[in-house]
Amino acid sequence: MKSVIMKFGGTSLGNGKKIKRVAKMLRDKRASETVVVISAMSGLTDSLITIGNTVVKGVSEDEIHTLVEDIRNRHITTVKQAMPTEFQSFVIAEIEKMCSELEKVLIGVSYVGELTSRSLDYLMSFGEKLNAPIVSGALNSVGIKSMWYDGFNAGIITDSDFGNASPIWRDTKKKVMEVLKPILKNSVPVVTGFIAGDEKGRIATLGRGGSDYTAAILGSALKVEEIWIWTDVNGILTTDPKLVKESKTIEILSFIEAMELAYFGAKVLHPKTIEPAMESGIPVRVRNTFNLNNKGTLIVKDQKKSTEVVKAISVMKHVALLTISGLGMIGVPGVAARVFNALATEKVNILMISQGSSEVNISIVIEQKDLENAINTIKMEFSGKQIVRDINYKKNVAIIAVIGAGMQGAKGVAAKVFTAVAESDVNVLMISQGSSEVNISFVVFQKDAKKVANALHDKFIS
Repeated sequence: MKSVIMKFGGTSLGNGKKIKRVAKMLRDKRASETVVVISAMSGLTDSLITIGNTVVKGVSEDEIHTLVEDIRNRHITTVKQAMPTEFQSFVIAEIEKMCSELEKVLIGVSYVGELTSRSLDYLMSFGEKLNAPIVSGALNSVGIKSMWYDGFNAGIITDSDFGNASPIWRDTKKKVMEVLKPILKNSVPVVTGFIAGDEKGRIATLGRGGSDYTAAILGSALKVEEIWIWTDVNGILTTDPKLVKESKTIEILSFIEAMELAYFGAKVLHPKTIEPAMESGIPVRVRNTFNLNNKGTLIVKDQKKSTEVVKAISVMKHVALLTISGLGMIGVPGVAARVFNALATEKVNILMISQGSSEVNISIVIEQKDLENAINTIKMEFSGKQIVRDINYKKNVAIIAVIGAGMQGAKGVAAKVFTAVAESDVNVLMISQGSSEVNISFVVFQKDAKKVANALHDKFIS
């Protein structure tokens, strides 16, 4: 294979021994042109967020120094495990430099007493930036010429939506080709996932799990042959193995199936990952770093007609069902639009929508953490108007998504789905089906999710 993007997650790079193993694997299995995208060490991004939220309340410089020293020691220990002594000094110097910078950032946050989304992005970026020189150094130590880049210096230019930035595609494709393409024949660049920068050069992140997205962005810009996502599982599974013991690896998925799975809670892929690959027609492989004999899951634009009607059962927990109702909604144009716009302004993500033809109510599913904000926002939007009378909600519910391109045009799939649910003695709270016919989604109480997942898996997959 001529050109690939290889992305490695935090578990794959959890310590120096694992990084050394990845370096040797790349030495033996890389393509002629390879870009490596890496995440932060496992748990470090969460730690940086916690540290930021602690420091903003005001702490001493000695306390900040101690917090940074812990991070520094963890990474230097990793360096010593990952490569021979003669390759360590340069990498350790890079880590010392970045830890000094991190300490100054935290002192500034403490003095100002404010942690903006822009500052938080800058703070979180240190996770990947501390890991990248270690991976690059490990590659050099096994005979692979390598340099590291943060996502912005590699060419990913975004808007200024700090915390959830989106690439400006025209600028990004041009810049990535200028920066990375000329060096691919002679070296393997290591690029920080998750991190990019806006047009002013300010650090912006692509949202949690954004390292997968980085790999897809670079893959699309460089027009590679495949994008490989290396993780700690054998690929994308038919359902959550914590819920269904009989879950198994899916050998092949279409882009649309993978997008639906990622959106509805499959944690192997970031929901945005598939879009750039799909637009460029680049296959994506999901493989296990610790099981090289397993071929994993291949995601492609078009697959041959499958005999499998349903490919996967996805379960999304920690969501809430919100129902907005009132006779005053009947025949009033734009009620739904006002609800959605008001919630969008507050950055409340709507996961599912259902509205009856009577127009008496609108039901939506949102993340449970956003429930109080959503209720207050809707009340404010319709305050003093005789349109919305009641806002009811149910906590501790779960979305069950039945996914498979084989459902398109197949008769009786919905009937089989809800018969299986009924036979499990579970009540369905809400139903939604997209016009693509690739996904049937419905809501049940979270306590019933395991029972439903097992029943559907038995019915369609096992």
